[in-house]
Amino acid sequence: MSEVWVCIHAHCYQPPRENPWLEEVEPEPSAHPAHDWNERITAECYAPNAAARVLDSQGRIESIRNNYASISFNFGPTLLGWMESEAPEAYAAVIEADAASRSRFGGHGSALAQPYNHMIMPLATSRDRRTQVAWGVADFKRRFRRDPEGMWLPETAVDLETLETLAEYGIRFTVLAPHQADRVRCAGGEWRDVERDGLDTTVAYRQCLPSGKEIALFFYDGPTSRAVAFESLLDDGETLASRLIDLARSRRESEAGGLVHIATDGETYGHHHAHGDMALAVALGRIEREPGVRLANYGLFLAEHPPEHEVQVREHTAWSCAHGVERWRSDCGCSTGGESDWDQAWRAPLRAALDALAAALDRYFEERADGLLREPWKAREAYIDAVLGTADERDGYVEEWCASDTSHGRESALRLLEMQRCAMLMFTSCGWFFNDLAGIETRQILRYAARALELAESLGATGMRESFLAAVSDARGNGPTAPDGQAVILDEISTAQVSAPDIAMDWVARRAYGAREAESSAWGAVGTWATAAAPDATAVAGTVQVTDRRIKHSDTFIARALLREPDDFRIRIVPEGSNEEDRSDLRYLEDLRPDTRAVIEATEVRSDGRSAEEEVIAGIRAAIETFGLVGDDADRRRQLAVVEDLIARAREDGLELALWELQNEWWRATRPGGELTSPTERAIAVCLGFAVDTANDHQSG
Repeated sequence: MSEVWVCIHAHCYQPPRENPWLEEVEPEPSAHPAHDWNERITAECYAPNAAARVLDSQGRIESIRNNYASISFNFGPTLLGWMESEAPEAYAAVIEADAASRSRFGGHGSALAQPYNHMIMPLATSRDRRTQVAWGVADFKRRFRRDPEGMWLPETAVDLETLETLAEYGIRFTVLAPHQADRVRCAGGEWRDVERDGLDTTVAYRQCLPSGKEIALFFYDGPTSRAVAFESLLDDGETLASRLIDLARSRRESEAGGLVHIATDGETYGHHHAHGDMALAVALGRIEREPGVRLANYGLFLAEHPPEHEVQVREHTAWSCAHGVERWRSDCGCSTGGESDWDQAWRAPLRAALDALAAALDRYFEERADGLLREPWKAREAYIDAVLGTADERDGYVEEWCASDTSHGRESALRLLEMQRCAMLMFTSCGWFFNDLAGIETRQILRYAARALELAESLGATGMRESFLAAVSDARGNGPTAPDGQAVILDEISTAQVSAPDIAMDWVARRAYGAREAESSAWGAVGTWATAAAPDATAVAGTVQVTDRRIKHSDTFIARALLREPDDFRIRIVPEGSNEEDRSDLRYLEDLRPDTRAVIEATEVRSDGRSAEEEVIAGIRAAIETFGLVGDDADRRRQLAVVEDLIARAREDGLELALWELQNEWWRATRPGGELTSPTERAIAVCLGFAVDTANDHQSG
């Protein structure tokens, strides 16, 4: 019998959520109790899949496995950038999983690349399409330390020009939905219509391109993928495994072999389906034990089974729209709900307004870049090295691509490049995907449009804002107020726009309250201060220099601040050299950014800077670390009771995520040592929820 391979692909993606003036994700109330949706979905999905629990019949932890090491996956570059700073353990586990998969799958890593910010590629300009792929490849190579073999297309939206671009940048394959295949044929055979004759999704196909290049295409199993994502197949890991194994067995019995593979949003495994990470872990373990069935990834299968069939794709199609790619430019009927009288007629004018703005920004870029950038469009393509790089690498980029030797000229060049970056981010697909113009995803892309306009105007551009606001006002939302696009973007500018004086105020306020200083990739602040404390007030005075690291521009401010009560804070920030007698710029606590206010409030509650959650977990960790120092059995029993009580308190306080991380710590620390032979280790294992009978067998995969 032929060996059959099984592959599960998870497309992990979140739109860029950062405030474009700050490069930080601000609070998103709809994600409560989490700070924002990135944080919430990481806690529900991305992190759990890096350490998925396999439980025994009594609900105890039998093993922990990194699911990513056994499946195929892709993470959006902007999401990985956020995870690297905000969820470093989960980020490291993703990178480690790709390295482990290379060992497991014959040198072929399981991670796929993705165009940079999830732009719908068939709707993009040729320049943007190239830059999106180039930036996606560069981001992937920097993180995974290898060239990508495959690239996941945003929404699997495809046309021949997009596939040409992938092939040009060395991409060997991508994955599409089965309805995106138009015709297929065996080598030298007659073309067969897929809609009439069906499609074998267990083989790789070759798409010949107009340039003479070719690219391999995989088409996932549609019914099984839908059952995982939208039905109940993920309710039980054994059921999922049985479905995939049955499909594999039928291929074996027919001597056909091949690859049984499914593809869904990665968020399916934990965010959309609670505990989907655990079901996936069970399914992977069950498949691994099935004779004649082998887990694989696309790179390995392609290396051992090159395409013998040719395909012609159905251009301008995507996996989440029944009308081609209309979901991202018209009221096609695809949406995510809303009221019965809602529509998405706002999509077309929004697309038209942003297309016109992008064209105007491109023309201005070409005109203004003369004398500032060497080969401007190539400089834009290489700008990802500065976006991702260290301060030294950013300096190196400036030396290589900036034609001006003056600081003003270089700052202007960087403003142009930042303008272009925001002009691409404003086409992130989520801006059109959902049901209303006023949703957070559409508001986000309009923020990028506003930032791009601001940067252009800072260099002297005129007329763009008026034209854009007039055009975007034709996009009208739903709901009681039915705001138009102009109202939405003006609201976003008023609430999200941040400038150097705001950063200076933030820095001074944190100093006055004794709070930790902000860490920012976009801004830096240094100052000289004098502090005077009295029984009823604290006064702070000095200067602060604020630097926008993205464009290498600095401003210096004089600051005076007075703190009388926790909620009585007054501050005045004026540019150095201005009239300090001007009282019109007096500002108060409520003028601070929400994140800064939250840090200050936490500082007031806990002067040591440690949260209540950290306090409880630190207590558990200390109790565990001192467990082996106690004397006789009676002492150990008393210490064990302390640990059990602390863990019970943590669960009562809703600190499951912190306990989950503590379990991961213990598993990683004890796993290399093999069996748990000491009574101490076995007692701790039980306290943390592990099955002692199986905790000795650390084979998590």
